[in-house]
Formats: sequence, structure tokens, C-alpha cells
Amino acid sequence: MERFTERAVDIIKRIPPGKVMTYGQIAALAGSPRGARQVVRILHSMSRKHRLPWHRVINVKGEIGLKDDEFYTKQLLYLQGEGVEFTDGQRVNLAVYQYHPSGRDLPFDPDLEV
Repeated sequence: MERFTERAVDIIKRIPPGKVMTYGQIAALAGSPRGARQVVRILHSMSRKHRLPWHRVINVKGEIGLKDDEFYTKQLLYLQGEGVEFTDGQRVNLAVYQYHPSGRDLPFDPDLEV
């Protein structure tokens, strides 16, 4: 597994219930500030294998990025079940629900190069 992928998986695993992170936020912490699409790929291909809480990852607007109605609804219900509230039925207030891990919350130093 590539170092970026390993870091991203570690970060996603650590998102606590009732909190969310954005694709770009995870990418930046994992060492690739422009790697949001890579995080999407990791979630798509590795969520089941690594038991990732994929539903806690949303886009920078605070919205669910999934286009498929079934998965959109599933993610919405999972987040609501953890106490995450949506304004207008579709947007998470990132100021309230976004998780910002500190260096001690991660198994690596996010300031070191990938």
C-alpha cells in the first residue's frame, strides 16, 4: 500500500462517531493537498476491506458527495443516526461537526513528507 493511501486509511479510521471530515482535508493531512479524488478512490475500493467509516467523509461544502440515491440516503441516515444534523436537509455545519485531528490523534507526523 502506498504511503499516502496508508495515511488516508489511518485518518479515516479515526474519525469519531458524530463527526465528519472532508475529502480534501483527509488528502492534505495524508500528505497530498490536491489528492481529494484519491481519497474518493480509497473509500470506493477499500472501505469494506478496512472497515472504514466511509459515511463520515463528505465534500468541502458540507454535503454528501454521492450521486446514487440509495447510497446518498444510506449515508444521510448513518450520519443522522450518529447525531449529525443537516441544515436544509442536505448540508452539515462544518463549524460544528468537522473533526480536526491533532498530531497526537494520528499515528504519524502530518508535517513529514509522504
